[in-house]
Amino acid sequence: MSLPDTMQAIEITEPGEADVLVPGTRPVPQPAAGEVLVRVAAAGVNRPDVAQRKGVYPPPPGASDIPGLEISGEVVALGDGVTEFAIGDAVCALVAGGGYAEYCAAPVPQTLPVPEGMDLVAAAGLPETFFTVWSNIFDRARFAPGEAVLIHGGSSGIGTTAIQLCKAFGASAVFTTVGSAEKAAFCETLGATRAIDYRQQDFVEEIRALTEKAGVDVILDMIGGEYLNRNVSCMKPDGRLVQIALMGGAKGELNLGRVMMNRLTVTGSTLRARSVAFKGEIAAALREKVWPLLEAGDIAPVIHRTFPLAEAAAAHALMEESSHIGKIILEIA
Repeated sequence: MSLPDTMQAIEITEPGEADVLVPGTRPVPQPAAGEVLVRVAAAGVNRPDVAQRKGVYPPPPGASDIPGLEISGEVVALGDGVTEFAIGDAVCALVAGGGYAEYCAAPVPQTLPVPEGMDLVAAAGLPETFFTVWSNIFDRARFAPGEAVLIHGGSSGIGTTAIQLCKAFGASAVFTTVGSAEKAAFCETLGATRAIDYRQQDFVEEIRALTEKAGVDVILDMIGGEYLNRNVSCMKPDGRLVQIALMGGAKGELNLGRVMMNRLTVTGSTLRARSVAFKGEIAAALREKVWPLLEAGDIAPVIHRTFPLAEAAAAHALMEESSHIGKIILEIA
């Protein structure tokens, strides 16, 4: 297949607000051994992209400085040793950078076939959130059927994914926090047992009432800061809190007495800098356990809005308004 030498990509001219994202011309990447080159059809927009743009979340060593952590599209070239995919395959992939571009190289272990029946725009909304939720709720927090879960940020891409997966895998209750009545209604339609409007209600008191003071087994949090002790107050004995972002700050007080008495686990993770092998294990679990649910239509990514690649700045501005529900996607012509 004949490929161009250059491509359009979104560059970060300097750390700053959304308008520092501008279209530019870059060389088309060449797939290394164990990689595929994808002609990108769509790329997901995520909070880590915003943090990178602001200069507080740099790409890991060796990763592209082009933002974008998830893509979908068509395989157009194979690196040495690749036998898992063929030219023309429709795929989606988790990448460490480079997604906001017409072409992107992706490691094979982090690449998955587009679920049957799903279009490429929807598929671009899968990797970042599904890898993150599976790794943190199912692996790190060891979620088990019959447990109760609290998911903060329920209307986000992560939140809408976590609600669906926890419900699909047998949670006894899925509680979530949101910032408006509209978001609460949507999350309950999606499968949440109860969505708590944190602007109007104290989620600690609500969880106590909803669980008859028992609390929840697992909490997924992207706020941090003063949520730390409040989360601990919501946990059952042997409960697990997983921190995946710090939108409310990196520091918070913690009642260690409660942690000790109730045998609580407070943990956290980031995904971008983890090894290809680690991400490949998550991908294999998703393909076995979650892809059949996607293909059956039992769960699906929630797509709020799409933008052309050249309007990446507008997509970031929308994300920072926090008015969206689900995923924001860039479409690449």
